[in-house]
Amino acid sequence: MPRPSPLMVRVLSGVVILAAFLALLYAGRYGVYTLAVVLGGLALWEFLQLSGKMGYQAPGWLLFPLGIYFIFSGTLLAAVETQAVLSFALVVGLGAFVFAPGRRQGLGRWAMGVAGAIYIGMPLNYYLQLYSARNGLGWLLAVILTVVVTDVAALLVGMRFGRHPFLPAISPKKTVEGAAGGFLAAVLVMLLLGVTMLHLAPYHAVALGILVGVMAELGDLVESQMKRLAEVKDSSNLIPGHGGVLDRLDSVLFPPIVVYLYAFYLHLL
Repeated sequence: MPRPSPLMVRVLSGVVILAAFLALLYAGRYGVYTLAVVLGGLALWEFLQLSGKMGYQAPGWLLFPLGIYFIFSGTLLAAVETQAVLSFALVVGLGAFVFAPGRRQGLGRWAMGVAGAIYIGMPLNYYLQLYSARNGLGWLLAVILTVVVTDVAALLVGMRFGRHPFLPAISPKKTVEGAAGGFLAAVLVMLLLGVTMLHLAPYHAVALGILVGVMAELGDLVESQMKRLAEVKDSSNLIPGHGGVLDRLDSVLFPPIVVYLYAFYLHLL
């Protein structure tokens, strides 16, 4: 029996992941929380592997608890003061490396653990806060769909019209034309979804589209830089044909932060 082609594997695994994602999303609050824990846990595990290859192995005993705290810091764990948690992580985390083997790398390992927890935990926290707002499911779908279309548009435009490299030292395959196509798609899709799904004024929808377009590209570049430093092609091989969870989440991580802050301070939620 012939083996399926790489493209077929990529498509099939993508369909399965999309079906599971939508099922949990529409299952209600606990489905969304489950999605956050699963995606966050896998992403933290991948960051743990990458951190060692980047030079400073994040301590799992600090990375995972702190990451889970940040994920739920604005919802389930909102009553727990962030200042107290960070102070505990500072004193206990750095204090432990006074006595741990390899003290020379202690500060770097501690910093990598805190950075990884913030990098993965805070964006998921903002997704949960968006979900907790009025028309929360609409906000989640609008942000995620805009990012997905942005990625696809950047890929297609870059393949067809890409001529000028865009930060080749970080991501050699990206082009200025692809980035521009993705940015334009973000504005158009958020304009459509913002007006029809979120009932926003067009100028708010356009502003959010600009923010999502910029942040999606920045998130993609940040993860590409991490893989460059770690000298790996993918964050892991967890997803057949796609690489790792972080490879799929990279451009999704930063947009909810700016979307939530914009919507919150302008009283759109």
